[in-house]
Amino acid sequence: MVASRRTRRWPAYAVAVLFLGYAAGKAAFAMQSRLGFPGGPPVSAAETANYFLDAATAQWFASASGVVGACIALATVTALGRRVPRTVMLVVLTVMLLAVGGGAVIMIVDAFVGLGVGWQWHHGVLGMLMIALLLDMTRSYAVSHSQRELGAT
Repeated sequence: MVASRRTRRWPAYAVAVLFLGYAAGKAAFAMQSRLGFPGGPPVSAAETANYFLDAATAQWFASASGVVGACIALATVTALGRRVPRTVMLVVLTVMLLAVGGGAVIMIVDAFVGLGVGWQWHHGVLGMLMIALLLDMTRSYAVSHSQRELGAT
């Protein structure tokens, strides 16, 4: 039972690396004014033209969200992150899990069942990995933070 309460930092580092990779891919496509992601399904010119934002602007926003996600992941394991109230950080992590998890579920379902988007099996595996890492990062943060609170009393 004690092992289940153990905190781990590596999931947060892995999530940060994946978010930075996402940010880099989105920045590469932003510089080309293209929607999509390197290695992902192609986005047609018609879809790009009908998108509610300019492709470059949308990709720069997505790139920035990847950097923010990486910073949040690192905040769960750094002294700076310990200054954030536990409730606030858990709300932020829950929102991040829901947002990223929603996208990951779409990748997983399309990869293994088929929705017509074009995600392949390896994208589905990446989606499952991302959900697992986010869940473990959130669990580890919650356990670590509650252990600090117990030690302070």
